[in-house]
Amino acid sequence: MPSDIEIARNATLAPILQVAARGLGVDERHVEPYGRHKAKLSLEYVASLQDRPDGRLVLVTAISPTPAGEGKTTTTIGLGDALNRIGRKALVCLREPSIGPVFGLKGGATGGGRAQVAPMEDINLHFTGDFAAIASANNLLAAMMDNHVHHGNALRIDTRRIGWRRVVDMNDRALRGIVVGLGGPANGVPREDGFDIVVASEVMAILCLATSYRDLKERLARIVVGYDVDDKPVTARDLRAHGAMAVLLKDALKPNLVQTLENNPALVHGGPFANIAHGCNSVIATRTALKLADYVVTEAGFGADLGAEKFIDIKCRMAGLRPAAAVIVATLRALKFHGGAALGELNAADTAALGRGIPNLERHVDNVRRQYGLPCVVALNSFTHDTEAEVALLRQRMAALQTEVVVARHWAEGGRGAEDLARAVCAMADREPPAARFVYDDDLPLADKMKAIATRVYGAAGVTFDRAAAKRIARLQRDGYGRFPVCVAKTQYSFSTDPELKGAPDGHTINVREVRLAAGAGFVVMICGDVLTMPGLPKVPAAERIDLDDEGRVIGLS
Repeated sequence: MPSDIEIARNATLAPILQVAARGLGVDERHVEPYGRHKAKLSLEYVASLQDRPDGRLVLVTAISPTPAGEGKTTTTIGLGDALNRIGRKALVCLREPSIGPVFGLKGGATGGGRAQVAPMEDINLHFTGDFAAIASANNLLAAMMDNHVHHGNALRIDTRRIGWRRVVDMNDRALRGIVVGLGGPANGVPREDGFDIVVASEVMAILCLATSYRDLKERLARIVVGYDVDDKPVTARDLRAHGAMAVLLKDALKPNLVQTLENNPALVHGGPFANIAHGCNSVIATRTALKLADYVVTEAGFGADLGAEKFIDIKCRMAGLRPAAAVIVATLRALKFHGGAALGELNAADTAALGRGIPNLERHVDNVRRQYGLPCVVALNSFTHDTEAEVALLRQRMAALQTEVVVARHWAEGGRGAEDLARAVCAMADREPPAARFVYDDDLPLADKMKAIATRVYGAAGVTFDRAAAKRIARLQRDGYGRFPVCVAKTQYSFSTDPELKGAPDGHTINVREVRLAAGAGFVVMICGDVLTMPGLPKVPAAERIDLDDEGRVIGLS
């Protein structure tokens, strides 16, 4: 089978104005093209849809990720294509890829095989410039803050307590901790600083949660950049930065329209990384899709313990959304890896390793059904080495949880290979939608919210807080942020904070080492274990195999 980039390059794409008109009924005057195959929808058009009824929202999540791969984005796209194939009007809502992982370890994030969104190269690289706008807005605030200090510091900002970091959309461990302002008085006041990756910026979360230009500007104004010498918060409004930041984000707030390889429309908008951020696509894109289609298929980052929990407890809570059904993606290869099989042995039949790895899936199913209250189906992303005995064992174990397993072959066959999955999803989604259910209540104190996630979702025995983290939580609780949801930043590879602890560990302890306030986004970030908000490149980064040929074509991108 050809590579992903070869399949994408050989696909026949429709002009984006035609995709908008034929697939969504959107007149060209509401579409702002970025070339022939990508565009933005105007916010005036988005606002005009508000009186339309909503379609059904389907959440795609997965088991804990492994080096073997699971295929959550691929399944989301394949399911969307399949729903359209069986006569249902469906729209896919995805997150935008970050350049950091594209050139690092993960590679691209536009699906795979014959289930992709396109133009693949554009989406994986600079796309419509949303991430650049977010970085510019974030760094403008940092520059204005340092400039204010340099020019007399009328706000009396305590430079030891500045919490606003700069960002860049690249994995670069050398920027995690730096010193700025060196070189004499003309270059500002020296202080410790650092960089995060763009998707970890609060500005990214604000863009994803904002519902209008007014809401965007108000959220930006509430950003707390640090504290003054009297221990009072200093905000972007105090620095008079929020208006200019909103200007930089004006076009980025508009949802991006692209298409699948089967020419079905897809909205790709907002940031990834549910291990260090809330990891959901934008509220504007999701709400728009629900007005334009009968079924909206969206994904949440990484496993159901990280991405789906934040999708429910942060995005759905804030936006008033409620999924009608969920799909949990798994592969036999990944489950065998969770069961202890070596990475090079995953194609070999091994029901013993599979049996030991299935508890990981069982816990994710239990979380989706019991904690989040959603009906779900397991999508088994098919590989050619899968055996009937292994599939039978998986079905047997899932039957004990009253959960259906559907073998899906969308990677090799496109939407046609996911038609059975589409029918299973419709059977769930067409019922009366379940009542909203969250892991914790709004009124629960911040520390108890963290404990609820750890014990109910991660299977932990409890939570410990470093001294500085405990003091920070007490301060935030005292300052009136106690009703905020909690956004957990931790390794995606395990229910614990140890990425080597596979399967479904229990009885472990979750340690919170750092706490950050995202006042504009409206949540509190709890950083656990060794997870970092600025990733580093691996020993052999994907950038080494990405190149440009003599005809100007990108090669090596996957």
